[in-house]
Amino acid sequence: MALFVAALVIWFIVRVVEILLLVFIAILLAVYLSAITDWLERRFQLRRWVGLTIAVAATIAGVGGIAVLLVPPVIDQTQALIGGLPQTLTNIQNVLAQWAREYPVLDRTQLADPSSGIVTALVDDATNFLRGSLIGYVRGGGKLFIEGASVLVMALYVARQPNLYRNGLISLVSPHYRPIAVRIFHDLSATLRAWVVGQLLAMAVLALLTAVGLWILGVPFWLAFGIFTGLVAIVPFFGTLVSTLLPALFVVSTGDWLKVIFVILLGIVVHVFEANYVVPRIMQRKVYLPPVLTISGVLIMGTLLGAVGLVVAVPILCVTMVLIRHILHGQIYGDIARSEPAVLRSTERRAGERRGAGAATTAA
Repeated sequence: MALFVAALVIWFIVRVVEILLLVFIAILLAVYLSAITDWLERRFQLRRWVGLTIAVAATIAGVGGIAVLLVPPVIDQTQALIGGLPQTLTNIQNVLAQWAREYPVLDRTQLADPSSGIVTALVDDATNFLRGSLIGYVRGGGKLFIEGASVLVMALYVARQPNLYRNGLISLVSPHYRPIAVRIFHDLSATLRAWVVGQLLAMAVLALLTAVGLWILGVPFWLAFGIFTGLVAIVPFFGTLVSTLLPALFVVSTGDWLKVIFVILLGIVVHVFEANYVVPRIMQRKVYLPPVLTISGVLIMGTLLGAVGLVVAVPILCVTMVLIRHILHGQIYGDIARSEPAVLRSTERRAGERRGAGAATTAA
């Protein structure tokens, strides 16, 4: 009977995985809105519905303002980039062939042949991957609108009454294990809030620094590349790799080796600065995830769920690690007193540390 129930649950999850994914995205959006609403409540003593209204209005105004300022030039640069892409690819292929002929090691490879089309083939492969991942969402315009509206409405309801849904889920747990469920929900809330708020701010900083750096170096389409860098930063490692190499690839067409190196160094420096200074400053409670585990999670979620899976891979991995920490380590293994949590320090532990530090200061 237990095996039958487990198989039935797995079958149900597989059948409704797209709906569960929408609910999870709505929760992430609700976490973002709740972060702003909670701050307004604490800072100005506002009622929750007033704070939520201000949070939604401020978000819409911010997105609208950025769109008015950046969308027209980004569209112009993107159109120019696409329009000149065939000639740019030809120039890149010719420059690579010239460099390959100068080095005996590469002289007999396809790079030395200007008509090999290796650069065009690489771009076609990337384009086909993106087309296969996104075209289904673009074609299903009606479905996309309904799902988007559903996510927005669910996020507003959850952000308006988070305790209602949290307590409802906790009530499904046996009374004996409810204290554990409460700790799990606190940890999940802190983890997702750290990821959502930190990720949004880090994306903005990355886009700004990359755009300014490329503009200083005289790279064409610098604004489009900067915005692209900020957007793909949501995908760990792979977003960094693509956003660093793509502008460098377009600079290859100039034949200036030094400029190519500078563009690559700019991408490395910006991302190192973001990872080691910006994100730790933004996230007071850092999300601790091993790099190999993060990359593997992104690959798995991308394979299972496509483009959307790449976006939600890290928060899903964070949720999984929190559950492992509390259930597997804490309850099954009995390893409750861990020196460092798998994901982040819980809110209660941070409060205890602050109280302990305050008591020690007073005693001193």
